[in-house]
Amino acid sequence: MSQPFDRSCKIPEPGKPNEVLGEFWEESPWTISSSKNLSAYERNRVYMNHNGKNFFDISYITGADSDGDGRCAVAADLNNDGLNEIIVRQVGGGPLNIYENRFPLKNWLKVSLRGNESNSFGIGARLTALVNDEKLVREMYPVNSYRSQSPNIVHFGLNDSDQVDILEIKWPSGRIQRFESVQANRHIIVEENYEKISLVQSGQISGLQFSGY
Repeated sequence: MSQPFDRSCKIPEPGKPNEVLGEFWEESPWTISSSKNLSAYERNRVYMNHNGKNFFDISYITGADSDGDGRCAVAADLNNDGLNEIIVRQVGGGPLNIYENRFPLKNWLKVSLRGNESNSFGIGARLTALVNDEKLVREMYPVNSYRSQSPNIVHFGLNDSDQVDILEIKWPSGRIQRFESVQANRHIIVEENYEKISLVQSGQISGLQFSGY
């Protein structure tokens, strides 16, 4: 069957289907049946967590409820305001959709890792932030969506808190590091076995300096 990126598109048969194997071809899946959706054009869903207990469906009001057969979703702070945007890639040649995060600005902390005993980007590390007696747990696993990869950055949303009381990093090597009173609204770099935090300055990406063309 065809899987076009446009519901009005019709794709001609690329070859003769093998009826013995049950193969078939449809120029447009939308013409098969109005009650079935064989092209996977189910609308995307967006859910907002409420106090760690419930989720609200906010798909329609976000504008992200596309029917474009989205397969991979990546969160990344594209405009460096501390709020992650969502990048959605669609199969079949459809557009790359970027949804800007327009929630009210709150406090945040971004963490990049530099491993020594562990791998160089600390992939597999487990980070725990204690914020006002609440634990926020993140893991450094950038490959977490279909054929896509997030930045090697761990993001903590801190709401109204202006610091992380305790930041704990458990490295893949098994080593554990702890830092107290980590100021919010910064992108920091933590190096394994090194007890000083570095800051990512303007013109840098995770500690790597830009050079002009």
